[in-house]
Amino acid sequence: MATRILALFNLKPGVSVSDYETWAKTVDIPTVNGLGSIASFDVFKSTGLLGSEEAPPYAYFETIDVNDMDQFGQDVGSETMQKVAAEFQAMTDDLVFILSEDVK
Repeated sequence: MATRILALFNLKPGVSVSDYETWAKTVDIPTVNGLGSIASFDVFKSTGLLGSEEAPPYAYFETIDVNDMDQFGQDVGSETMQKVAAEFQAMTDDLVFILSEDVK
């Protein structure tokens, strides 16, 4: 059974939206989608809360569909992914990872 990981986060103070989104498009998305354990990886920007004028609690979220969690553990331990993870953590704040699976 595939696992979906939801990552919810904001940008750290001083990190520009442009810098983060350029990095996500050119580094994060292609690198993660290139991992053998990943079925798909997408990054989304929050645009609002349905029925509310308040700002969303998280500016961005990711969906990471993992085919094999054991392989994923090995993949994220690679030197390349450690570098990507460090860059990601340097830009993000309030990071939450939620594990999920389909209810069918």
